Amino acid sequence: MKVALVHDYLNQYGGAERVLEELHAIWPDAPVYTAIHDPRQLPDRFRDWDIRASSLNRVPFARRKHQALLFMLPQAFEAFDLDDYDLVISSSSGFAHGVLTGPQTLHICYCHSPPRFLWDYHNYARREGLSGAARMLVEHTLPPLRTWDRVAADRAQVWIATSRLVRARIATFYGKPSTIIAPPVQVDKLEVATRPGSYFLLLMRLVGWKRPDIAIDACTRLGLPLVVAGCGREAASLSARAGSSVAFVGQVGDDDIRRLLAGCKALILPSEEDFGLTPLEAMAAGRPVIAYGAGGVLDTVIPGRTGMFFAEQTADSLAEVLERFDECDYDPLAIRRHAEQFDSRLFAERMRRFVDEHVRAHLTRLAARTRPFDPPPVASRPALAVANDQSTEMTNGASL
Repeated sequence: MKVALVHDYLNQYGGAERVLEELHAIWPDAPVYTAIHDPRQLPDRFRDWDIRASSLNRVPFARRKHQALLFMLPQAFEAFDLDDYDLVISSSSGFAHGVLTGPQTLHICYCHSPPRFLWDYHNYARREGLSGAARMLVEHTLPPLRTWDRVAADRAQVWIATSRLVRARIATFYGKPSTIIAPPVQVDKLEVATRPGSYFLLLMRLVGWKRPDIAIDACTRLGLPLVVAGCGREAASLSARAGSSVAFVGQVGDDDIRRLLAGCKALILPSEEDFGLTPLEAMAAGRPVIAYGAGGVLDTVIPGRTGMFFAEQTADSLAEVLERFDECDYDPLAIRRHAEQFDSRLFAERMRRFVDEHVRAHLTRLAARTRPFDPPPVASRPALAVANDQSTEMTNGASL
């Protein structure tokens, strides 16, 4: 079976790219089609992949500012020639699900979320701090992009959602049913930390919509030790507002992530994530999660057993929970057992089983579609028609 993978962009490394890695591990010979590809922003292990970028990748600023090419992205994905593939799996939170495939191809979309900038634009623009000129440009392109997105949703025959939140969005915006297969975490790469932690941890891209300011403000106010790991356009302003108890360590690699998780009291997640892999990594290390109680964490964090929720996306709400938090209330081994339900090996089994089931059903439909049509024999007429004929003959005979 000839398989292709499609991914929105490969110019950053985050949760969606980690899921793509797991999909590529299942289908290692599959090429990966993407709009933008910047190898410098990806782990070295991606360099052995067959990655095929769109023509937009030749635009000088595209790798750094792909958002400026927003209105050109649908055409970039439609330009890929995927007719010869038996199976296409798109990994989409943007436009990847809009690829065109041949009539014999089964297209399954693994949807991280319908694009937020299309369907939740006002909140997206506010969180991202878009300038007036940028907002005018984006707002002008939104109506045709929404129309395209709805039409493009029909190009995938099967939908997979990452969480209950994403399943609801797919139903609302696309009118499609979907099956939840949660993203995976490589549990065996994280050791359970049994020693008490010495700091709270914020591990994320430092961008506005993720609300890192909430954790920094709350820990500054309470004088609690907080380690901030990650980079992003908000890094300088966040550093300026942080107190002496907050330490910024910048971008960190896999080994440093494991070390930081092992040494923390708890991971803080102030953002509303579509799913959220970092909380699962913390739980795989036996560490509880203190999260804003919305989005994908509602599917992964169990209050009182694997973490705590704060009710409002504010520093005040988080500070109130931090004051009540006691690391001794949590059993690291129990937290780890919970995380094992999301292990990458189970994810691979679920994906293979799900895909195989739908491939078989797709082949059955194709066979039925190509089966020659045999008209029924003349003798096999409906019983009602025969009865009517007999009735007519009797009536005609009586009249004679």
